[in-house]
Amino acid sequence: MTTTRRQLIALTLAAPLLAGAGCTRMYRNHGYVPTDDDLAMVVVGQTNQAELETLIGRPGSQGVLTGSGWYYVGSRWEHYGMNPPKEIDRQVVAISFDEAGTVTNVERFGLERGRIVVLSQRVTDSGVSGASVLRQLFANIGKFNPGQMLD
Repeated sequence: MTTTRRQLIALTLAAPLLAGAGCTRMYRNHGYVPTDDDLAMVVVGQTNQAELETLIGRPGSQGVLTGSGWYYVGSRWEHYGMNPPKEIDRQVVAISFDEAGTVTNVERFGLERGRIVVLSQRVTDSGVSGASVLRQLFANIGKFNPGQMLD
């Protein structure tokens, strides 16, 4: 048998294996969520923010207002072949604080309680109504008065 024929046979046998390897399911984890054992150490009404940071670590995100809450978010995504990634699990742990920084509530949410939040985008109106830059420049030619610059 010639070398090219052996390579062709090897390639023919390896092609299904390579194609099958491309269709394996891959999983990726994003974020960090404390375990139930770690959360059991948090005592509502007694644990403060400094102790919480030592017990379970800093959160992935925090509330906008001071002392409003810490949020730990973790998700698991499945990648399969040419399909778009699919989120198969999401865990959110929300910890609320009072004004003194003491834990008032610990909640865990899953993917079943998740929902899509539509964000609104506010754009400042430029006041230009479809006029090009050149049109705006030429429109101001007759309006220029050098005497106004001296006053």
